[in-house]
Amino acid sequence: MEQTTCCVVGGGPAGMVLALLLARSGVDVTVLEKHGDFLRDFRGDTVHPSTLALLDDLGLAERFARLPQRRVRTVQLPVGPGRSNVTVGDLSVLPGPYNYVAMVPQWDLLDLLADEAGREPSFHLRMNTEATSFLVESGRVRGVRYRTADGRTGELRAHLTVACDGRGSPARNRPELGLRDFPCPMDAWWFRLPRRQGDPQGLVGAAGDRFLAALIDRGDYWQCAGLIPKGTDAQRRAAGLDRFLAQFAAAAPWMADRTHALRSWDEVKLLDVRMDRLRRWHRPGLLCIGDAAHAMSPVFGIGINLAVQDAVAAARYLAEPLRRGAVGLRDVRRVQRRRRPTTVLTQALQRTAHARFVAPVLQGRPPLGSADRAKAVAHLLAGSRWVRRLPAYFVAYGALRERPPASAVRRPPEDAAPAPHATGRTAKASP
Repeated sequence: MEQTTCCVVGGGPAGMVLALLLARSGVDVTVLEKHGDFLRDFRGDTVHPSTLALLDDLGLAERFARLPQRRVRTVQLPVGPGRSNVTVGDLSVLPGPYNYVAMVPQWDLLDLLADEAGREPSFHLRMNTEATSFLVESGRVRGVRYRTADGRTGELRAHLTVACDGRGSPARNRPELGLRDFPCPMDAWWFRLPRRQGDPQGLVGAAGDRFLAALIDRGDYWQCAGLIPKGTDAQRRAAGLDRFLAQFAAAAPWMADRTHALRSWDEVKLLDVRMDRLRRWHRPGLLCIGDAAHAMSPVFGIGINLAVQDAVAAARYLAEPLRRGAVGLRDVRRVQRRRRPTTVLTQALQRTAHARFVAPVLQGRPPLGSADRAKAVAHLLAGSRWVRRLPAYFVAYGALRERPPASAVRRPPEDAAPAPHATGRTAKASP
């Protein structure tokens, strides 16, 4: 019978951070990842200052710095006169050294975490292995049933199972956890367009007639999100790609000379935007974190940061009970009590942004209630870089910073050579 101390379901940022921290703390941990590699387009590629500081604590800062990346320090949104862009967040006013968001292909970050965790004898990563259901005995989750890519099935027993497999997690279907949905006014189209010298830098917003876009500076290209009214994907695709590109060019005129680079709808990926959270993140033997516990809106771009901080808090509270083999309901409850207020606050702010900014623009109404109010907000933000400090701090660290367990913190000696970065899986070049 296959057995582990902690079964982590899902090899995304939350799952890999949790597994690394637990393995370094001496906990036997097995990660089940249903895909054969980490290569996925249009995944969250933002590495926030809180995660950068965590990597530094773990002695991985130098290796991370060698990854291809773009540093973003400003957030600009179309809240000025005529919906001109105004800097609403400036991370450069925060204390260094990590006063920026690093845009790094997520597969590179996951490869780095998997490679480092693989140095721990208590870490086990099973790719091409999907958790299909839970093993439940006497009301307690005792592990999972799994299926591999070649059709083999099996059971993995565990003292604790942690669902880190996103908003599609089977754990979210358990009625006792109580999934609560919040309405979202939009879906998102993801696509790429070339970036040229002289373009703005950082995270840039654009607004047009019933249309919003967010442009993420990736160095030689823009990762673009076009926000459309919820549930209108099929209708808008039927209207034709040329109509969409004209709408995008009207919202961001400085991009009009390169929209031809988008050749077909196959290059436009739909994100079904959802916002929800579980009332309970746990039951005996089971804990949900990250998107498995709370699906976030892309507004503010902090979903990954929130999930990683969930993982850090979970490792801090659970490492010692797991080492003893005596993790109980009280232990997993502590994780939810710690992380739920931050989740509630973040989602409340996202819902406010939906109601006051996103929905009005998509419905053809003035954002923030009136044009005069939007002008006043733009004037306040443009007039003081210190006013921009609060949103910058929120983007950087969220509402609450978490610290890893002391047993997982390892800094290399100052005179030691950096460890080699051998991923073995980064077969896809960063576009």
